[in-house]
Amino acid sequence: MWTSLRWKIAATTTAVCCAVAAVLGILVHNVVARQISGEVRKEVDEKLEHAMGHYQYGTTHGDVNSSLDPPDLPRDLAALVARGETGSMVGTAGGKPVMWAATPADGRPLAVWVPYGETRDRLNSVDAAILASAALAAGLVALAGLFLADRISRRLALTAGVARRITEGDLDARAGFPTDDTRRHRDEVRDVAVALDSMAEALKDRLEAEKRFTADVAHELRTPLTGSIAAAGLLPEGRPKEMIDDRLRALHRLTEDLLEISRLDAGVEHADLARIQLGATVTRIVAASRLDAEVRVVREAVVLTDRRRLDRILVNLIVNAHKHGAPPVVVTVTGPVVQVRDHGPGYPRELVDRGPQRFRTGDPGRGKGHGLGLTIVAGQAAVLEIGLDFANAPDGGAVTTLRLPVRVPPEGS
Repeated sequence: MWTSLRWKIAATTTAVCCAVAAVLGILVHNVVARQISGEVRKEVDEKLEHAMGHYQYGTTHGDVNSSLDPPDLPRDLAALVARGETGSMVGTAGGKPVMWAATPADGRPLAVWVPYGETRDRLNSVDAAILASAALAAGLVALAGLFLADRISRRLALTAGVARRITEGDLDARAGFPTDDTRRHRDEVRDVAVALDSMAEALKDRLEAEKRFTADVAHELRTPLTGSIAAAGLLPEGRPKEMIDDRLRALHRLTEDLLEISRLDAGVEHADLARIQLGATVTRIVAASRLDAEVRVVREAVVLTDRRRLDRILVNLIVNAHKHGAPPVVVTVTGPVVQVRDHGPGYPRELVDRGPQRFRTGDPGRGKGHGLGLTIVAGQAAVLEIGLDFANAPDGGAVTTLRLPVRVPPEGS
């Protein structure tokens, strides 16, 4: 808490205010002390001059606060007079604070004094007033600094929160600060927030354009691909036909994946929920896929989900495990939780932290990632409201965990 921006600004403001108050307090103290002490010094100097006149004429001064070589005369002042000089300083007489003044008189110090207690009390009162004023000013400035820092910190926190939401994929997040350019005063925090909103809007438009382009390309490719596959069926059997069929099937799968992602992005996909035995269903899905994977049902569970979409998710995960991981591939069902694990090098750190990214593969020559398969998995899981977690096992291998939501099946289902 104490390392937050608001406290740093408040502490800095208070420290600067205290430093300024201390400097001003010292200056005021010196000026006032010099003025008050000067008044007393002037009074005692007049008394000394008057006493010296009486001494020179041999008359009695009649002032009890003057004498030759008094015992309470400060040593420093006595030493000054011994050198033939005249001076004054604060000291004590009879245990009370006084202002002394002394001058040489036939080799002996002639000294006078005036009470200094009231003057000292006045100086103490002035110092107390300066200290109280400085403390009050520092407190007010600290509160004002904390208030202003809190406003700035809240606005920055709001902007940072919006940036985090955008990073997590919420491109509709906005700081919502006013964009009135007619303001005379510059507001850097507002400028940052407005720039962030503009960036999010531009990013959203760009992604929408890319999604539309991908969908359009997939739609345009579908018809000629269908014709090409039909035409390839007329070719004579042989190695050339197998190669053409293989490439056309791969291109057809890619086109279908792109169309599926386009539908998921558009939000037009809806789940057709039905009550199923999860463990038995997962076992049948893996068996029907003809993929090498072991199914372990630790605990059976009845869930309400879309079997076709669950099939798509599990098959993609197993295909991905064989393509980018290493056997054995194990599918474990524990209640409403399904876990798919391989024993390969594991997921890249980028995928674990940020999730699947389309058009990225595990090929070192083409960067890290896992293609469109996991992107479809994430999209279908979102439709089914399935919690999806990508991680790496401590002893190696990629681990994908599906947490199906606990729903209450309708009556009679």
